[in-house]
Amino acid sequence: MSPAAVAPPLSRTKRFVIAAVSAINDAACRSDGTVNRRLVSLLDARVAASAKPFRGVRTADVPVDLSRDLWFRLFVPSSVSDGERLPVIVFFHGGGFAFLSPDSYLFDDVCRRICRTVHAVVVSVNYRLAPEHRCPAQYEDGVHVLRFLDGGGLLYADPSAADLADLSSCFLVGDSAGGNIVHHVARRWAADADGGWKRLRLAGMVLIQPYFGGEERTEAELRLVGAPLVSVERTDWLWRAFLPEGADRDHEASNVFGPRAVEELEEALPAAMVVVGGFDPLQDWQRRYYKGLRARGKSARLVEYPEAFHSFYSFPDLKQSTVLMEEIKSFVDSHRPRKEEDGE
Repeated sequence: MSPAAVAPPLSRTKRFVIAAVSAINDAACRSDGTVNRRLVSLLDARVAASAKPFRGVRTADVPVDLSRDLWFRLFVPSSVSDGERLPVIVFFHGGGFAFLSPDSYLFDDVCRRICRTVHAVVVSVNYRLAPEHRCPAQYEDGVHVLRFLDGGGLLYADPSAADLADLSSCFLVGDSAGGNIVHHVARRWAADADGGWKRLRLAGMVLIQPYFGGEERTEAELRLVGAPLVSVERTDWLWRAFLPEGADRDHEASNVFGPRAVEELEEALPAAMVVVGGFDPLQDWQRRYYKGLRARGKSARLVEYPEAFHSFYSFPDLKQSTVLMEEIKSFVDSHRPRKEEDGE
C-alpha cells in the first residue's frame, strides 16, 4: 500500500457511485443538525418484500410496534430440508444511525446474500433514525425486536418461518452503525440472560466495520483523508446527531472502552467477530474494540481485509465481499450450539 493511498483501485463506475452517495449525504446533513429526508430519498432506492422467492430467498415485512414504525424484513431461504432448523441472524443496517432502512436496495441485497450463503433466517430491523430519535432509541428498538422474537411473535407473523427458526442459535450482525448497535443490544441481552429470556439465546455477534469513535483523532483518521464514504467531518456530524444532547464522542455509546466505560462486561456476552478494512478511517477504533473485548476475557476474532474500504461488502462483485459472506457462514457454523447443549 502506498503511503499516500487513501483508496484501493476502483472502477470508474464505483468511484462515481461513491462520489454521488457522499455528495448527497453531505448535502442532506444540514448545519442545524437536521436531515433533508427528501434529498436522501433521491438516492435511497427501495425494494418491496416478495413472498415469491427471488435468488433463492423469500421476504416479508413484519410489524412489531407501529406506533414507532418498528418492523423488520424477514428473509427465508426457499430451499430447506424437511425438519431442518436454521440459525437466526438479527441484522442491523448501517447508515450512521441516520440513513437507510431494511427495504433499501443496498441492505435488501446484503441480507439476501447473507440468508442464502449462511442458510439462515434473517431478521433485518427497521430501527428509529437520528437525529429525530437520539441514542438510546436504536438500542431500545433492537432489544424490543429480540423480545418480540423471544415471546413467539414470529409464530403469529409467519408460522412457516417460525418452524425453521432456531432461536437458541441466534446471532446479531451489523455493519457500520449497525455494528455499534450489535454491541449495545448484545450487552442488554446479556445483562438479563440469567432467566430473563424464554427462548432466545445469543450465540455470537458479527460487527462489520463497526462505527465507534472518540474525541481523539486516530492515526488512520488523519492518514486516510479522502477515503471513500467516511471522513472526520461526516462522522463528527453523525455523532452530534445521534448522541444525547450535550454528549461528546467519549460517551460510552461511541467510545465503548473509553474513559467513561464500565470496566466489567456481562458474563453472557457472546463471542464476536470484528471485521476491519485497511482503507477505513475507523479501523483504529475497530481494532481497539477487538482488543478491549480480549482484554476483558471475551472470545473475539479479528478479520482484516487490507484492500477494503468502508462498506465494501455492499458491492457483491468485489472479491472481499464474497469472502466476507463465507467468513460469516464459518463463524455462525462454528458457534451454533451443539444439540446436546440444548438438551435435544
